[in-house]
Amino acid sequence: MEYTVIDLASWPRREYFEHYMSDVPCTYSLTVRLDITELRRRGHRLFPAMLYLLTSAVNRHEQFRMALRSGGELVLYSSMTPCYTVFHPGTGTFSSLWTEYSPDYSVFLRRYAGDLERYGEKEGFQPKPGAPENCFTVSMLPWASFEGFNLNTAGFSYLPPIFTLGKFRSEGGRVTLPIAVQVHHAVCDGFHVCRFLDDLQCGINSLE
Repeated sequence: MEYTVIDLASWPRREYFEHYMSDVPCTYSLTVRLDITELRRRGHRLFPAMLYLLTSAVNRHEQFRMALRSGGELVLYSSMTPCYTVFHPGTGTFSSLWTEYSPDYSVFLRRYAGDLERYGEKEGFQPKPGAPENCFTVSMLPWASFEGFNLNTAGFSYLPPIFTLGKFRSEGGRVTLPIAVQVHHAVCDGFHVCRFLDDLQCGINSLE
């Protein structure tokens, strides 16, 4: 895991960071519908494909790779690792797993499948040990095709993005998937979220 410590004294965003961390602590969420028609047509398994595409996009955008370390340092990670939920129908609980990212889609899918095989049926919050600090969270509510979703994050100091996917639906020959993006305004503005979502949609359209 590599990172760069942000020098607040010379950081162009310092004024905004301090405002949204101290003066007006502020997280926000945006929910949109992604067009996953091509993804479905090509036969990709939805969740692992989206996990790969989200991680690829996160790793292309600095605003989605920032965090406060335990000592209070603001850092920019060189890359991020996806942390995702696995549902246990028998108990109605979930576990949080993580899979090492690879830009090679086939390699990532093998790693994901291996983690599910080894840890997917183990209950408990984090059955796979050793989660790295440069993680971001992805979860899915396959039971609801929501139009809005919001997380209330106490403390206002969690900076990495949080993604929540919903139930896809077909309409007018297209298939759409709701996604809620939760970010901290101290490091990420609306412009950055919209640019990220455009990039994510391009990745969805082009994944072979």
